Amino acid sequence: MNSDIIPFIAGTLVFASSLISLRVGISVAILEILLGTIAGSFGMQPQSWMLYLANFGGIILTFMAGTEIDTKMMQAKFKECILIGFLSFFAPFIVVFIFAQFILNWSFQSSILAGIALSTTSLAVVYSVLVETGLSKSELGKLLMAATFVTDMGTALALSLVFTKPNWKSLLFVVCSIIIIVLARLFANRIFNNKKYKNKVNEPEIKFIFLLLLALIYFAKIGDGHAVLPAFILGLLMSKYFTDNKTTRQVIIRLRTVAYAIITPFFFLVGGMKVSLPAIYGALGLFVIFFLLKIISKFAGVYFVFGKYAPQGKMYSTLLMSTGLTFGTIACQFGLNEGYLDSVKYSVLLGVVIASAVIPTFIAQKWFYPMEEEDIIEYSIGNGK
Repeated sequence: MNSDIIPFIAGTLVFASSLISLRVGISVAILEILLGTIAGSFGMQPQSWMLYLANFGGIILTFMAGTEIDTKMMQAKFKECILIGFLSFFAPFIVVFIFAQFILNWSFQSSILAGIALSTTSLAVVYSVLVETGLSKSELGKLLMAATFVTDMGTALALSLVFTKPNWKSLLFVVCSIIIIVLARLFANRIFNNKKYKNKVNEPEIKFIFLLLLALIYFAKIGDGHAVLPAFILGLLMSKYFTDNKTTRQVIIRLRTVAYAIITPFFFLVGGMKVSLPAIYGALGLFVIFFLLKIISKFAGVYFVFGKYAPQGKMYSTLLMSTGLTFGTIACQFGLNEGYLDSVKYSVLLGVVIASAVIPTFIAQKWFYPMEEEDIIEYSIGNGK
């Protein structure tokens, strides 16, 4: 395919996703993944600029998700967040690992990677869906994002503990991430509460956020890590600047507008392009089994817990917790690069990760939306509203 036409096609797909989303009422993120998969099956491969923009988009989504976390609610419901997040990670991890290790006779490293890749919950997908539906402001939405973070933390720690060999580069990444987060907290007041910067067309506040995230990406690259977790923590720690008053809240609204218009669509579009449909078709039975194992084990882990703590949204919440994308893709890519996964295993696992981002989300939105739109803000877990 002529490389000059790829940006035009990508822009067309992004625009078409928005129109279709408005028409059929399905999350635009899901449609971007689907159209990306279709484009990839017709030979369209992401260019280097698309890959970087996709990575940046995932980091922005993670940062914005962090800013939406209600830290007071998280402290008040610490037990629920930890329990749901841990079970969401551990149940699919152990089930998939046992199946790959003892039924398929995969190597230990391949089995561990399969368990890690399919244990994830996509913070980017969950956040995008909750924002689009307005549920990010409800207690249910806040609980979901907090629990998703715990799940992804478990995934990241498992990947690091099993496969990462600490060295000075990884230590540099950790130290620089801490310094960036500390400096961000120190300078945030000067940036966000400076009357000279407010409502300016050149958007200094948004550029400040972009600078911080680009710095995290740079040092993550040096340390062979990923900026997702520090970006979330940065957003979490800076959340008070975007919730204390309406003026600073407008910064996140404008950031969301910029990000959703051109940056984050490439995160989902490129994710779809990475799927190899021929490879999945060649191992379709294995693909279906892994997908069912992920979904069933997620349900076994968190459905009944949600039934206790969020009974009105237990099916919807469990389906969203079954999604995967960011860390699942990272785990698959790591396994392929290090030789732990061959091309077939990689395609099957990545296909399951992408499918889990699409199918549970579609079902949740179509048939298990927990409330009427006008009741979203008033919804309170377990209070009957």
